[in-house]
Amino acid sequence: MAAHQVTIASTAAGTTSRASVLLQAFIAMGLGLFIVGMVGFSHIEVVHNAAHDTRHSNAFPCH
Repeated sequence: MAAHQVTIASTAAGTTSRASVLLQAFIAMGLGLFIVGMVGFSHIEVVHNAAHDTRHSNAFPCH
């Protein structure tokens, strides 16, 4: 019986809920939009140039 309980616990721990996957996807999209869209307006020249180069390398228009 103990082996059965371990199997159930390990199966439950190995699955990911749909809500968790969607939350992670939205956070990733939000972070991506922030990096591509907002970091380009940074007053720190190195950060701005890195965002600018990243947009150009991904064929994303920025001018």
